[in-house]
Amino acid sequence: MLSAAVRAAFVAGGLALPLAGPAFAALDVGEPAPRFTATAALGGKTFRYSLADALAKGPVVVYFFPAADSADCSIEAHAFAEAIDEFAALGASVIGVSADDIDTLARFSVKSCQSRFPVASDASKTVIEGFDALMQTRPDFANRLSYVIAPDGRIAYYYQNLNPDKHVQRMLGAVRALPRPAPPR
Repeated sequence: MLSAAVRAAFVAGGLALPLAGPAFAALDVGEPAPRFTATAALGGKTFRYSLADALAKGPVVVYFFPAADSADCSIEAHAFAEAIDEFAALGASVIGVSADDIDTLARFSVKSCQSRFPVASDASKTVIEGFDALMQTRPDFANRLSYVIAPDGRIAYYYQNLNPDKHVQRMLGAVRALPRPAPPR
C-alpha cells in the first residue's frame, strides 16, 4: 500500500488521475483510527456501538462492505461469522460497516452474520469517509476494506480488495501478529 507521503507526492506531482481507479487506504499502519459511535445491529436488535468501548476490551477488526445482501458481501459476512470464535480466542472483536440503513442491516445481522457479530449503519458515510473507505467509482457505497485496530487505537493492518475471499484470513493473521500484553504479575 502507498504511504501518505508517497500519495501526497503523486497528487503534488499532478499524478492523481492514474490513481483515480481503486481507492488507496488513507490510514497507514501506526496512524490513529477515527473513533466513532454508530447505530448497529446484532441478531436483529439495534444498539449504539462505540469503537472506544470495544477497544477497551481488545483489538477490533473494522471491515467495510458495499451492500448488505449482495452475493459477495453475504459471503464475506458468513466467513467472518464462521471465524468469530477464532477472533474471540485472540481477544478481538469484529464490526462490519456499510452505508445501508439500519433496518436492512438488522435483517443482514441475522441472515448473513448469523447473529455472531454486529454491523453498523453509516448512511451519512461519515465513518466510511473517515476511514477512507468510500468506493471511488460508486460513491454511494463503501469499498471492501478491512482494518485491524490495536487496543491503543492505532491502525495495525489494513487490506483492500473487492474480492471477499481473503479478508477474514488476512485479518486473523494480523490479529495473531499483534504483540500480546504481558500477563499480570
